[in-house]
Amino acid sequence: MSERRRTTIIDVGRRAGVSTKTVSRVLNDEPHVSAAVKARVHEAASALDYHPNLFARALVQRRSHLIGLVYENPSPSYVVELQKGVIHRLRDSDYRLVVVPILSIAEHGHEVVGLLRSAALDAVLLAPPASDDPRILRDLAAAGICCARVAPTRDMDASPGTYMDDVAAAREIAGYLIGLGHREIGVITGDPTHRSVGLRLDGYAEAFAAAGVAMRPERIATGLYTRAGGHAAAHRLLDRPDPPTALLAQNDDMAAGALIAARERGLTIPDSVSIVGFDDSEVARVAWPQVTTVRQPVFEMAAAAADMVIALLEGEPSVAPRLHGHRLVIRGSAGPPFIKG
Repeated sequence: MSERRRTTIIDVGRRAGVSTKTVSRVLNDEPHVSAAVKARVHEAASALDYHPNLFARALVQRRSHLIGLVYENPSPSYVVELQKGVIHRLRDSDYRLVVVPILSIAEHGHEVVGLLRSAALDAVLLAPPASDDPRILRDLAAAGICCARVAPTRDMDASPGTYMDDVAAAREIAGYLIGLGHREIGVITGDPTHRSVGLRLDGYAEAFAAAGVAMRPERIATGLYTRAGGHAAAHRLLDRPDPPTALLAQNDDMAAGALIAARERGLTIPDSVSIVGFDDSEVARVAWPQVTTVRQPVFEMAAAAADMVIALLEGEPSVAPRLHGHRLVIRGSAGPPFIKG
């Protein structure tokens, strides 16, 4: 059985009764084509299930229509939300997403821009910690590759970016635990190469100080933003002779790991120990009990960053950084501390 022949621009032109040049002008959204001709061309393309050859178009326009997303984040939920946000924005555009995962920005940051250049990308979106890496930003500028950043925490005017106030969000969720009556609180931090770790610690510290609660260094354990890391860190904190009554995890994956650790010890949640997260990712909604957390609008931030970089590619003026709000999401993993007696 022979393969079906690929529909070409010539076929579309014949069906629409116009030249191939006119078909090209319509599909490239060029001016000076009547509405009636545009309608005939689009109807013909739809009827023939014609899809432009992106590589051929790239050769003609000297543009790949590819936008890269650079990330290094061990949280699958976070990465999925990033990709979904970008794909949502690109859905009705001529651009396509190329995912560029980097094992360690700290170790391989100097290789990133060379990799992007070899992929012939038109632009790039940088997610943490790449969005804060000064070398990557310098190398991109030198290479003439435009970019937008997701969740940058410094040099906000270096390039367009979308971000959330990590300090305020962390302060609010820590304040919520304190408001429930907790004073013996453990903290599970993320990967120290991500600047969000320090910002969220600052927010926790502000809430603790406002309530006159000590943030004790011995009750801070690193979980590296992974579920396994959160599980191990929770065991270390709960092994203490004076275990905390609540755990503040800096993302939902670590909170989910802490839930498992608590159950392994025969603890009930939230009666024996309260556990809260950060992000409001999918894992917070499927865990049991569902995790009280603070919503970081990753999807919306990624979509907005994609919109910014498309604007740059289309020649629009550079846009200012965009602040997105957070929201405390109260679920079943946190309650008042258990009172012994």
